[in-house]
Amino acid sequence: MSSFEPRPCPPTHAAPVTAAPAPLVPPSASGSGLWHGAWTTPVMRPSAAPWFETWAEQGFTNHSVRQVVRVHSGGAQVRIRLSNAYSDTPLELTGASIGHTAGAAAVHPGTMRPLRFAGSHSTTIPAKGRAVSDPVSLPTEPFDRLTISLYFRGATGPATYHQLSMTTTYRAAGEHHRDPAAVHYTDKVEPAYGSWYYLEGVETSGKRPPPHSVVAFGDSLTDGFGATIDRDDRYPDILAERLLAAGRPHPVLNAGIGSNKLLTDSPLGGDAGVARFARDVLEQPRVGTVIVLMGINDIQQSNAAQGGTHSAGPPVTARQLIDGHRAVIRAAHARGVRAVGATLTPYRGAAAWTSAGDTVRTQVNRWIRTSGEYDAVVDFARALDTDGTGRIRQDLHMGDHIHPNSAGYRAMADAIDLTALEQ
Repeated sequence: MSSFEPRPCPPTHAAPVTAAPAPLVPPSASGSGLWHGAWTTPVMRPSAAPWFETWAEQGFTNHSVRQVVRVHSGGAQVRIRLSNAYSDTPLELTGASIGHTAGAAAVHPGTMRPLRFAGSHSTTIPAKGRAVSDPVSLPTEPFDRLTISLYFRGATGPATYHQLSMTTTYRAAGEHHRDPAAVHYTDKVEPAYGSWYYLEGVETSGKRPPPHSVVAFGDSLTDGFGATIDRDDRYPDILAERLLAAGRPHPVLNAGIGSNKLLTDSPLGGDAGVARFARDVLEQPRVGTVIVLMGINDIQQSNAAQGGTHSAGPPVTARQLIDGHRAVIRAAHARGVRAVGATLTPYRGAAAWTSAGDTVRTQVNRWIRTSGEYDAVVDFARALDTDGTGRIRQDLHMGDHIHPNSAGYRAMADAIDLTALEQ
C-alpha cells in the first residue's frame, strides 16, 4: 500500500457512478450476428467554444452534414447510433447514408448505402433520446474510414455534439447526403479541429466477432488534442493498431472529452466523468476493459488559460479524486469490466501549473500505482517524463507542456502492456 492513506470523502459536485442499464438495443436484436462497437464518441450539450468555432449552437437548417470516422473492427454489416441527448425538442432527420471514404468529403460511389430507421429513410429522434439505424450490408475491415452523411430539411436547433474530433466535418446547403462527390461540401470550420454532430457510435457485425472492446475513458489526452488533424494518431488509435498487429484485435473505443473532469460537470467539458461513465463506457457493445485517465482538469480548476472551461471552486483534494476513481472501479467491476488505471501526466510548464496541484497529482499517482485497486496500471506519467523531471519531455508535447503531440501519443500507446487489457 501507499504511504498516502486517503480517508473516505465523496465527490462534491456529482452523483456517484452506478452500473449502466441494458444497452439501447440488445446485441442481436436487429439483423444477423453479434454487434460490436467499431467506433464511438461521447456526446455533449451544445455550448459556445472559446478557442474554436463549432456549428453546435446554431444547429442546422436545410443542411447536409458529412462526418468521417475510422472504425476499429470490421464486418459484413454496419449500423450507426445517433443521439439527441441534450435537446428538449425532437430531432427530425430527413435522410442519411454511409459509405467508404474516398478522401476529404468524397465517398467511393459503389459503396454508398442509404440508411433507414425502422424501414424509413427519415426518423424523429425524441428529445433526450437516441436512435439506431437498421443494418446495412457494407463490408468493412479494421481501420477503414467511413463517411456518414445526415440531412436535416428543417431547423434542428442547438445540436447534441462532440466538441473536439481532430477530424474535419463538412457541411453542404441543401439535400446532398446521397451525393458521392464532395463538390457541394465546401463549408468547414477553420481551424479544422472539427466536431461530430449527433453521431454517437458505429457498430459492425460479422460471422466472427472480434474480442471484447477496450474503452479509453478520459479527457483531452484521450480525446487527442495535439494529434494530427485527419490522421487518427491519438493514443487509442495507435493502441488499436498495436493490438491488431499483435494478434489481439480488440476494438479501442475513444470515450475522451476535452476539458472533462472526473468529479464535476463543466460548461465546455461535458458531464462529470463519474456521471457519464455508465453511458459512455458500460453501455458500449461487448466492452471488456476500460482504461481510466482522469483528474488533471479537476486539479487545474478555473485557470483562465484553460478558456474558462473549469468552474470556480475550492481546490480538489487527492482524497476526492481517489474516491472518484474508486466509484468508477466499482461500477466497472459490477458489470464484469476490467479496470486499468492510468497515471496522471505531468503539466509543469503549463499556464495552470501550481506546486500544490502537482502535489495532488503525485499523491493520486502513488495511489494508482500502489493501492492494487485497479486491475492493472498504465504509467503514462513515466512514458511522457522518461527522465523524471516532472515535465513532459520537450519532444513529446505540442508546445503547451500538457498535451502530447503525435510522438507523445505514440509513447503513451507503446507504454501499455497489451496483456494487461485481457480479461
